[in-house]
Amino acid sequence: MSNPFQDQLMKTGLVSKKQAHQVKKDKNKKNKQQRSTNKEIINETKLKIEQATKDKAELDRNLNKQKEYQAKLKAIAAEINQLITVNAIERNENCDISYNFEHDKKVKNIYVDEEMKKNIINGRLGIASINKGYELVAKAVAEKIQQRDKSRIILFSNNEQIANEDDPYADYQIPDDLMW
Repeated sequence: MSNPFQDQLMKTGLVSKKQAHQVKKDKNKKNKQQRSTNKEIINETKLKIEQATKDKAELDRNLNKQKEYQAKLKAIAAEINQLITVNAIERNENCDISYNFEHDKKVKNIYVDEEMKKNIINGRLGIASINKGYELVAKAVAEKIQQRDKSRIILFSNNEQIANEDDPYADYQIPDDLMW
């Protein structure tokens, strides 16, 4: 199949047969090079697609792990809330003593009666936080809560205070019933 424009140029004598053949040869060579570079481009594109797929799969795995971790934390929080609400020691209108304690570097208080106060001081009761409030729980329940999340038990004393040897006021004990 010949080129009509090329045939006209050869008839008029502007182009020789040899020159026409050289142009055709160059054109075929150029087409062959383009086909090979297209294959390389396609291969590069496939590699990029595969890499993007791997990256997305890794990202999805990380997101799933994070969601599982969040769900686990939520389940533990719900379990702790249930432990506190079921095992909370009921306080009534006879609880007129304000027991002060520290939480998040702030002084908080809870109203208790004399017996509850002694039990807190002796470590038989603990104070647990729930929904930005505080409840009294028994020692066994407080230990269970501490195993799950230590930050939810505000006060749980075992009466094992470690004395600092360098403390100049070690001989002067602070009374437990001191009101702030």
